[in-house]
Amino acid sequence: MAVSYKKLWKLLIDKDMKKKDLCEKAGISPASVTKMGRNGHVSTEILLKICTALDCGIEDIMEIVPETKCRD
Repeated sequence: MAVSYKKLWKLLIDKDMKKKDLCEKAGISPASVTKMGRNGHVSTEILLKICTALDCGIEDIMEIVPETKCRD
């Protein structure tokens, strides 16, 4: 299983926000946003700050998706 933050990027578009705006509003580093852009792991503290800043639930910014594996 893997984490996808596609919902977060869509939510930012809907709220007319840039990633820089998210960093400022949530008080998180650009490095954390970069990790999320690569569907990397971030702490639950970061996720909580984002949810608080955007007034949303965790299910609104991320989802667990099955990993796709290449088969020969």
